[in-house]
Amino acid sequence: MRCVAERPSHLPRSRACDALGVARTGSYSRQRPSRAQATNPAPQPRQLSAAEQEHVLQVVNCSAYEDEAVRVIHARELNQGRPLPSVSTIYRILRRRGQTTERRAQRPPQRHVVPQVVARAPNESWSWDITKLPTVRKGVYLNLYQILDLFTRYPIAWMVSHKENAALAQHLFRHALERHAIQPGALVVHQDRGAPMIAQTYRAFLDSYGVRRSYSRPRVSNDNPFSEAQFKTLKYSPGYPGRFAGAEHARSWVAAFMEAYKHRPHDGLGYYTPAEVFEGRAEAIRAQRQTALDRYYAAHPERFPKGRPIAQQPPTEVAINPDDGVTQTAEAFLSGDAEGSIEPVNVGDEIHQENTTSLSDSR
Repeated sequence: MRCVAERPSHLPRSRACDALGVARTGSYSRQRPSRAQATNPAPQPRQLSAAEQEHVLQVVNCSAYEDEAVRVIHARELNQGRPLPSVSTIYRILRRRGQTTERRAQRPPQRHVVPQVVARAPNESWSWDITKLPTVRKGVYLNLYQILDLFTRYPIAWMVSHKENAALAQHLFRHALERHAIQPGALVVHQDRGAPMIAQTYRAFLDSYGVRRSYSRPRVSNDNPFSEAQFKTLKYSPGYPGRFAGAEHARSWVAAFMEAYKHRPHDGLGYYTPAEVFEGRAEAIRAQRQTALDRYYAAHPERFPKGRPIAQQPPTEVAINPDDGVTQTAEAFLSGDAEGSIEPVNVGDEIHQENTTSLSDSR
């Protein structure tokens, strides 16, 4: 492109490029003049001196402020009439010294025991939870309390209430424990850490009946899988109304659902029903199934290349968080008490009136 650059002064660049058949944009020099490097940059007039930076470090690292956040230190020094540089400037000074880690004293992470509950018979372990049932009124929900037998998935007892508190939970459990004649030390109740479950009065109530408690870990969604799965089955059933007109509507619908649920084959039980396993009729039904299979096998042996079919049995053990290689009975496990307590709401006569009409018959 030297010929374009060396053209006569009276000849426009565009005409020279047209004559040579080159693009005008490519005729310019691609070399940029280098910028002069400043050998002695001017000092920043607002920069803190070394002595001032050292003073900031001494203040921030003194024993009075060793556990305080930088913003708190800045505010307290300003209240005492000793203004410090801006918070961002303090952080820049600390960053050069590698001191930008968490300064405040904090509680160490809590490590909760993984709940491990194993049941080998009905009424060895119960799982319970509370779920919300929406109503036709926006923002108004009912509470469905549900106690489930861990080994058989049998609905032990349930209740629909306008409120969620420990007093109602005690009423429901008193009904269930007395109806099923639970002996002290024979039952473990597994639950999450909702307010009714960790209330001091509720825990003392279970202790008075000799019932031991197992708790899910905080913010762990699969530590109470059986109750959660049953709630999903309820809310995803074809007849679920979506919203209820009121408590009586919810109770009548839940009663019909629970009755059908008890007598519906369950895939986790080898397709026996919760009622059959809970009431001890599974073995007799298994014998009936085996007799029918034997007859079919005798009529069509060619359809069974692996030999005589065997009727499936219900599981002999059901567990929450089973530990591989370690077998524990439901009586052997008990997690520590939940932290904190919540006093129940005193609802007076409403407990009796509301719950006697909403408890399931359980039989």
